[in-house]
Amino acid sequence: MDKEIKSSLKANLRKARRVADLTQQEVADKIGTDVAYYAKIERGESVPSLKMLGKIVRLLNISSKDVLPF
Repeated sequence: MDKEIKSSLKANLRKARRVADLTQQEVADKIGTDVAYYAKIERGESVPSLKMLGKIVRLLNISSKDVLPF
């Protein structure tokens, strides 16, 4: 995946999570995944599937255009 996309995704997800006042553990629990996997997404080490990204953005009350650079 393009570096710009990974960089945008990780920075914007972390920012949105903090604005929502949630921990990584809380996000992981609410979207039904492991906290280690969610942390990897925020560090840019893993790219979520579209289904997982949908769960994350709905939980954080944002849209995909808020986290992706296109």
